[in-house]
Amino acid sequence: MADTNNYKATTKFLIASPTKVRPVANVIKRKTCSEAMAILENMPQKGASLIHETMKSAMANALYANKKLDEDMLYVKEIRIDEGPRLKRVWCRARGRADMLIRRMCHITVVVAEKAGK
Repeated sequence: MADTNNYKATTKFLIASPTKVRPVANVIKRKTCSEAMAILENMPQKGASLIHETMKSAMANALYANKKLDEDMLYVKEIRIDEGPRLKRVWCRARGRADMLIRRMCHITVVVAEKAGK
């Protein structure tokens, strides 16, 4: 019972910490795409809106590649939140000292697939 087609979308260099986005991604793993989109729309986290945009792109890729495919037949097969580069900035402190301000980035990859059985 193997999946026939996988459709992927990737969004790179998003300024959000991967450790904050991963718990949001874990909520929608292995859910149908329509259910996952509804969950993401109602979550208050910044990562939810970032994943939502990538999910829309993956679903559009699937529907564009296969015209006979229905949205209800898609599910989230895999979602990865990888660490991107870090922006390092100097943060001026009192008495001539400095701290490092590190802005973390992440890459989001969403793979959607067609359900095998109806």
